[in-house]
Amino acid sequence: MKIKEVIAYLESVAPLSLQEHYDNAGLITGDADWECNGIICSLDATEDVVKEAITEKCNLIVAHHPIVFGGLKKINGKNYVEKTVIAAIKNDIAIYAIHTNLDNVLNGVNGKIAELLGLQNVSILSPKENSLKKLFTFVPADKAEQVRNAIFNAGGGYIGNYSECSFNTEGVGTFKAGKGTNPYVGHVGERHHENEIRIEVIFPAWLEPGILKAMKESHPYEEVAYDVVNLSNDHPGIGSGVMGSLSEPMNETDFLTWIKKIFDIPVIRHTKLLDKPIQKVAICGGAGSFLVSKALAAGADIYITADMKYHEFFDANDRLLIADIGHYESEQFTIDLLKEVLEQKFPTFAVLKTRVKTNPVRYFM
Repeated sequence: MKIKEVIAYLESVAPLSLQEHYDNAGLITGDADWECNGIICSLDATEDVVKEAITEKCNLIVAHHPIVFGGLKKINGKNYVEKTVIAAIKNDIAIYAIHTNLDNVLNGVNGKIAELLGLQNVSILSPKENSLKKLFTFVPADKAEQVRNAIFNAGGGYIGNYSECSFNTEGVGTFKAGKGTNPYVGHVGERHHENEIRIEVIFPAWLEPGILKAMKESHPYEEVAYDVVNLSNDHPGIGSGVMGSLSEPMNETDFLTWIKKIFDIPVIRHTKLLDKPIQKVAICGGAGSFLVSKALAAGADIYITADMKYHEFFDANDRLLIADIGHYESEQFTIDLLKEVLEQKFPTFAVLKTRVKTNPVRYFM
């Protein structure tokens, strides 16, 4: 199996187009055409993780955080980023990062945290804009089913848990084939009237190239008439953070104690207790201060995240309990998520979890 096959699958789960503008997800080092000898899943790709990959004879590291965020002007080993890149290149280790694109899917980083907390009715907290498009195309009536099936097979026509969704309108199309054409119906130089079906299908924006390719290849016309428009509708599975509910409410101290146990953490930074039960839970693994207002608007009782600054705790406004559990701590189970995702697709392939604890933060208790 080649590394590009692993990448293709990961990007079907969390498309690169879903990463934030500042991110650098994707293949950082290595060649996608290399044969893959084994995979190590990690939160960070550090020099120690590269050494572990060498020892385990794995030539692909799938990490959540990109080791390279900005451009590298020099690579001479003066910092941990340069040392890691040098070690990876010298030893033919490919590093692939799946970062904010994995944050922005419902069953990604935040969905994993919600699963560990046993939350029900989990949904996206802040839907991502411009995630849905609609395709309109016009097809001869006798070929409409053929074109519909091609679009559905390419990923179009999903609305929530429903698939193969389309709207179809009968009408009459006209055209005149010009010199040098080979029309499917009609004659060159003559206006032709054809009974057609107008097909309308919603699809995720990142699937557009494949959808259009499938439509054109299955369409009988030389020149396919179609329109693609952006929708304001929210994609139910795409966006930042998640929101869910506990099956039974818990008091604040019990819930915070439970969080400490699940995430194996010594301390939680939090706003003052509000003396009210916890049932609605908002989550954003990693740095999540940008979603405090969304958690408030959604009526959350607690917002679990990390990397909150001093003044940002005031944003709770005595209406929300904010629990900062630490960046590494909040995302540590992403390693398990990556292993589970890869093993579902490649059950007989060597997929390992790193044994290196890459958390740079320590607590003096």
